[in-house]
Amino acid sequence: MTDRIYTAGLVVIGDEILSGRTHDKNIAQVASWLQVQGIRLSEVRVVPDVIERIVEAVNALREANDYLFTTGGIGPTHDDITVDAVSQALGVPVIIHPEARAILEKYYTDKGGLNEGRLRMARTPEGAELIPNRMSGAPGIRIGSIHLMAGVPHITAGMLDALTGTLKGGAPLIAETVGGFIPESEVSGLLREVEKAHENCQIGSYPFFREGRVGSNFVIRSTDPAELDACMAELCKGLEEAGFAFTPGGI
Repeated sequence: MTDRIYTAGLVVIGDEILSGRTHDKNIAQVASWLQVQGIRLSEVRVVPDVIERIVEAVNALREANDYLFTTGGIGPTHDDITVDAVSQALGVPVIIHPEARAILEKYYTDKGGLNEGRLRMARTPEGAELIPNRMSGAPGIRIGSIHLMAGVPHITAGMLDALTGTLKGGAPLIAETVGGFIPESEVSGLLREVEKAHENCQIGSYPFFREGRVGSNFVIRSTDPAELDACMAELCKGLEEAGFAFTPGGI
């Protein structure tokens, strides 16, 4: 591990996400998986099934981050255009990947065989490698720092599992939480001072309303356990001195 911070962008692709017909679950699971790999998810863009919009998002996020992940748009139908868009973004042709074709031929042997739609799932940008998919046969795609994954969450999870340990990352981000019925506006100065005193920590404030009362949970994040502990201790001391009751772990 290293002190260097590695980052990733995520492009979530699909009209069904933007219309609300499908509720995205991949952002949370990709973010959680990346944290374990020592990589921070820095930005997410949700884009429609439009090649130009996908190309724009892919180019912007791959240039700004160490890694780029996409979910959605690699299935068998006409509107699955992620491969076309990524190929266009990279300036390479689309090919039928021979290994992907062999995988699909084997998978569909007792399911009616390959047809035009199923063969679409063997298409990759030229020069790509495959990400194994133990769930449904059709592989994910890896080309350089870009990783194209399925939109179906349990299939995405399997592809992430296959990638575990294969990406270079830094120290994983760790977190501690403290919370209470504390209006964040009354402690904003304290939060700012404590964060300033601990350069390797970030403090997030998350307000809530329960039981007719307002409160907040404060989440401290750092890659350094000692710094995290010191920051937590100083924040708790400041809350106590200000007369607020609080609960480690949050409420």
